[in-house]
Amino acid sequence: MKNVRVWFKKDYECRYISHLDLNRCMLRALHKSKLPIWHTEGFNPHPFATFPLPLSLGFRGLNECMDIRLEDENYSFEEIISKLNECLPRGICVFGVTEPVMKAGKVAYADFTIRLGDEATSSRIVCEQLNKLLSFDKIEIEKHTKKGIKTADIKPGIKSWSLEEKFDFAELNVILAAGSSDNVNPNLIITALEKYFGKAYDADITRNELYDSEMNLFR
Repeated sequence: MKNVRVWFKKDYECRYISHLDLNRCMLRALHKSKLPIWHTEGFNPHPFATFPLPLSLGFRGLNECMDIRLEDENYSFEEIISKLNECLPRGICVFGVTEPVMKAGKVAYADFTIRLGDEATSSRIVCEQLNKLLSFDKIEIEKHTKKGIKTADIKPGIKSWSLEEKFDFAELNVILAAGSSDNVNPNLIITALEKYFGKAYDADITRNELYDSEMNLFR
């Protein structure tokens, strides 16, 4: 058997399908592709496919990945890419297949591009508000957890950030904690912006890369 990591982009209308639906979509594509996927054992066998870090609903993903296991080691990576793309919708495109280098549990950070703005507010003002917010010593918001609502400081989970003023939006590039023990969703920054400045903006969010704890690219 051979373990492989399938790399794909998630965009267009597929941004708005949940992780559960993405999982179903990928499993159907694996079935239709006729690739020799290893199935789990037990009463209800199903194709083995795991995702190191699920992507939130509405986010673009430029370097998403899925781990699968092949029973036949003779399939080339190019053949896997071709067979899967023939069975996937327009918004999901496989662009690479590699052998896994890191385990899924090594993911510690994620790199995001967040574009914020609206027709009534200049990009300069949005940048000023973001710059002020991200410069605070603490950024406290209410988070929904399994134990209920609690106040949390998301500032420690913001590793680095940079701002750029565009013509009609502010572009925030930010690296956030994304591990199993500490995870900051980009939507929390938008929530904090609304809390501190009383203004909600339209947001477009793209996840670019994943990293381990030492900021090595997840591969």
